[in-house]
Amino acid sequence: MYLSSIFTDPARMDRLVTIAKNSFQPLLEGLIANTIPLTLISFALGLILAILTALARISQVKVLRGIARFYVSAIRGTPLLVQLFILFYGLPTVGIVIDPFPAAVIGFSLSVGAYASEIIRAAILSIPMGQWEAGYSIGMTYPQLLKRVILPQAARVSVPPLSNSFISLVKDTSLAAMILVTEMFRRAQEIASTNYEFLLLYLEAALLYWVVCFILSIFQGKLEARFDRYVK
Repeated sequence: MYLSSIFTDPARMDRLVTIAKNSFQPLLEGLIANTIPLTLISFALGLILAILTALARISQVKVLRGIARFYVSAIRGTPLLVQLFILFYGLPTVGIVIDPFPAAVIGFSLSVGAYASEIIRAAILSIPMGQWEAGYSIGMTYPQLLKRVILPQAARVSVPPLSNSFISLVKDTSLAAMILVTEMFRRAQEIASTNYEFLLLYLEAALLYWVVCFILSIFQGKLEARFDRYVK
């Protein structure tokens, strides 16, 4: 019914085309100004947190292992949207007010840190024990061994799943619209609320997300090939 009304009504078709053209720039601005920076900043901070958490998980210190295990369990066991709501809507009730963009960065960084830490931990544990023993046998300290031997090898193993996490994060940033961050999906919601063409605007936003993720998947393939060039 919806599609037939479009194709049988030239005036409606022209209206939809006009709306799509006029909304493209605001959506693109939301993508460039907020979606992409939010993704990059959150992933960078999350990756640092993930490395520290992974090292804590394999540490011999029980306290560190316990804290890291609790953090990972709490983040992985609760919905990301609930976490964002706690940060933005919940904390003000106890006097802690965080602006929308920083709240989104904190929420996404914590999420990336928890999930990516398991990826990095598994990659580190996949390195044969002989590598550790060889490093210690030539007098390397624990930090030197990690920096020069273990983490470079673990990075190659981690690239595919971490790349997938990065692409997923691009799509997850749409949840930031729920805490008033004017990223691309929020722009689509605002425009659709003025012309009531929700399907058109949401499809247009979905198409832009798809294009971005498709481009990232191409870079992922090139990055994997680069890391594997010494293995094949």
